[in-house]
Formats: sequence, structure tokens, C-alpha cells
Amino acid sequence: MSDSIKSKVPVIFLLCISIWWGVYYQSDSWLNDYGHANFEWLYLLDALLVLPVLCFLCVKNYKQALLKAIVLVCLAILVGSYIIPEHSKLLWHYLESGRYFVLAAILLLELVAAITVYFSIKVAIGQLEDPDSAIETSVNRYLGDSTLARLFTFEIRMWTFALFAKRVKAEHFCGEQHFTYHQKDGAKSNLLGFIFLIVLEMPIMHLFLHFVWSPLAANIVTFLTFASLVFFVAEYRAVSRRPVSLVGNELVIRYGLFHSFVIPLRNIAKIQSHDEYVARAQCVKRYNYAGNPNVKIELAEPQGAVESIFIGLDNPEQFISAVIKCVGANEH
Repeated sequence: MSDSIKSKVPVIFLLCISIWWGVYYQSDSWLNDYGHANFEWLYLLDALLVLPVLCFLCVKNYKQALLKAIVLVCLAILVGSYIIPEHSKLLWHYLESGRYFVLAAILLLELVAAITVYFSIKVAIGQLEDPDSAIETSVNRYLGDSTLARLFTFEIRMWTFALFAKRVKAEHFCGEQHFTYHQKDGAKSNLLGFIFLIVLEMPIMHLFLHFVWSPLAANIVTFLTFASLVFFVAEYRAVSRRPVSLVGNELVIRYGLFHSFVIPLRNIAKIQSHDEYVARAQCVKRYNYAGNPNVKIELAEPQGAVESIFIGLDNPEQFISAVIKCVGANEH
């Protein structure tokens, strides 16, 4: 079994036991002696014993396995608080009280993220280092090359541009040639419009939900709306600072906050102008905010499932000429 599949086994196991024990506890049949055998220890064994063991068996790196076990056990406790009937909970009440510890851990994680942002960007700018590389190196040092690391990297990048965007400039990124995309079809202006709409809507929606539905629902929706506001502010600041670049023998597509997509120049089969709508597809990657993408790149060999890339740039002709020139130079 490949490592990528093995690493997903604990998550699949958690999903399976949540569904199975959810059906078991909520049913009124011979499975649970018609509600008389809803013992919490049945789910407890799977969630707190088997699940952590699977994490350590399926993940080679000890630190990653420990972190994955903690996260999945916390999720299992949250699931258990919903599927186990109240009258069957004995130990579960004590486990549920641990939600305050989990909340403190999440706040600590956010604090660590903010501190990592500050020092990573400070070092990167001081040494004229690529900010993306600085963030990824800092995160991978602790989390390795994992899905969690990619999520954490994205979050740090978001806070970087939300709080410290003025300290990041396009020339700080690696590359011999940089290409922008924030002016195409008013992309940056559209993002600013979304920010204003969120700011205006947030207090009105909070008051409406507070009095019409419940204070708790109002607080939850407001928190989620604020999170989306932070994202849009960061995206607004990132679009003019994270360029698409030619870096050595590679084309690095940075677009807003999202992870870079790296294409070896030797893998570019064709690049041309484009002006039509592009539908979503598994074999297609689209990098465009408004209007239709104006550059199409066809790959000689698929990268993962991706066969074609469509990009919206401010100066597509200059970009196409530069890529064709670099591809030709690499062939010789």
C-alpha cells in the first residue's frame, strides 16, 4: 500500500466508525437490544484506542502521527457528543469538557502562526529571500511535507498579506521575469467591492440573526463572515504582490493566496492566446478572477490530473513571448 493511501486510513476509519456507531446508538432495534445496550465504551474503544494506534501505524513521521492522532481524537469526541445518547454518557461528559482545552490549543496554534509569519517575513525580507519559500521552510520544519502543512502554509500566507502586506513586494519573489494579473478586467477592484459588501453586511446580518434566530447563531455567522473578510483582504493585497514568474527552467504560477503551481518548461507542449469561457474540469486548472482567461498552456505530460492551464494576465502577449523564448532556449 502506498504511503499516500496509508496516511488516509485513520480518516477513513474515523468516518466509518462515526457512521456505524451513529446508526447503532440512534437505532431502536436488536442491534442495541432496543436501546438498552447503548454503552459509550463501544465507541470509546474505537475512538480513543484504535484510532490513535492507526495513526502511528500509518504515518511514518512520529510528530506528524502524534499531531494527526490529537486532531482526529478531538473530532471523534465531537462526533461522539452528538451520536451517543445523553443517558448513556458517563465518561463522555468529562471528555466533552475538554473542549476548552481544544479551544485554547486552537488559539495557541493561531498565535504560533502569527509569530511564524512575523519572523519568516522579517528574515525573508532582510535576506531578500522568497517569502513563499521562507514560510514553507518554516512550516515543513515542524510538520513535514503533508496536507496539514499545506493548510497551515496557506493560513500563514493569508495572515502575511492581511497584516504585513506592505513588507512584501513582487521583486522579493524568485524569478528572472515577473508577470502581473491584478489589473485584468478590474480584478483588484472587484475584490475591493466584495470587501465593502462584507463590511456593510456583517453588522446588519448579526443584528437580524440575533433577534430573529438566536444570539449563538448570530455569533457563529459573524465569526465565519469575519474569517471570509480576512481572506478577501489578504487576497486583495496579494494579487498585486504575488506574480507569475519564470524561474530558471520552470514557470511558477502564483495567483492570489493559493499554492504555487510549478510547470517545468520542458513540459510545456503549447502556449497560445485564449479568449473563451473555460468550464470546470478535473484536467483543467483555471487562474482567473474576472472575464475569460487570455492564456492557454497545454502540457506535454499531465501533472497529476492536470493537462491544460488557463491564466488571466495583464499582458498576455509579453508573457507568451517570454515563455516561448525560454522554452526554445531550454531545448537548445
